[in-house]
Amino acid sequence: MSAIPVTIGRRVPVSAASADVGVSAAAGVAAPAATIGAPLVDTHGRVHRDLRISLTDRCSLRCTYCMPEQGNEWLAKSSIVSLDEIVRIARVAAADGITTFRLTGGEPLLRADIVEVVRRLAAITGPGGRPVEIAMTTNGIRLAELLPGLVDAGLDRLNISIDTLRRDRFHALTRRDRLDDVLAGIAAAAASGLRPVKLNAVAMRDVNDDELVDLVEFATGHDAQMRFIEQMPLDAGHTWDRSRMVTQDEILATLRGRWTLTPVPGRGGAPAARWLLDGGPHSVGVIASVTAPFCGDCDRLRLTADGQLRNCLFSATEYDLLPILRGGGEDGQVDGMLRSCVHGKLPGHAINDPSFLQPVRGMNAIGG
Repeated sequence: MSAIPVTIGRRVPVSAASADVGVSAAAGVAAPAATIGAPLVDTHGRVHRDLRISLTDRCSLRCTYCMPEQGNEWLAKSSIVSLDEIVRIARVAAADGITTFRLTGGEPLLRADIVEVVRRLAAITGPGGRPVEIAMTTNGIRLAELLPGLVDAGLDRLNISIDTLRRDRFHALTRRDRLDDVLAGIAAAAASGLRPVKLNAVAMRDVNDDELVDLVEFATGHDAQMRFIEQMPLDAGHTWDRSRMVTQDEILATLRGRWTLTPVPGRGGAPAARWLLDGGPHSVGVIASVTAPFCGDCDRLRLTADGQLRNCLFSATEYDLLPILRGGGEDGQVDGMLRSCVHGKLPGHAINDPSFLQPVRGMNAIGG
């Protein structure tokens, strides 16, 4: 079975090699051979510990910065990775040093077997019997209903998306009148034992930038951490406009009108830089992927719902695991594909480079 990186858009194989060596489409060089259990280290010295697993490309909302309202081309059901396939990949990844599995989508709570996905992933251990951490990013719809089962199954952490607290804006942004369901999900998370609970908002000029303080106050009232995200070029319609993006500096300037902000050191590979609010205990985070990229510390890989490995949100190359999973391949070949993907990782995403090209896939198809 060959390790085949694929250029997205044309979906054309660009190179192949034995699965225990691997080839980087981005670098054009063979990855060093390794056995299951060796750390996943790229050519820039970054050790990978986080695998984001997209369970579906479908979503119960149609956020304007992510998906068109109609005309979406969904992944074929036959191409969606099964629970057994997810667990198989995760076991190899955990043996290679992955310590966190984050479940994303689309909307992961739309997956019918979501509780069992969490249960089986939570049972995986890494070297020396080390437990893994199971996190989830969700829009919160169905969370109030499903959270008790998810916690019982082993869910450790939650990120919930909420871009506005105003019903009219929520409807306009998501094209769905589901704010009450999201608020119920946040309330359920606040009442649970899961900590930290993080609330995510994409900051958009003349859309919700007048709600930044309100969102932080809402989050602290629910013992949650608010995190603002600079809008990135990941919409399926490719309509991203840098001028509509609210920058990290603008976000912090607005918040400093209400709180004293103190930087929290020791960010590591976390995507959000954090600041204490009036000395703590509450904090706010900003994910500034455009104006303050954190690529040098990135420790994440992504698995799409149709079995493609990605080493960056903005990558033009994917590494297809389905032929291995469904063609009688061995775990060593899964490991080889993980290493090929890691080996092909570039130093950064190059959003600010004039030659940057937006990924063909939208965020819902890549996985958050």
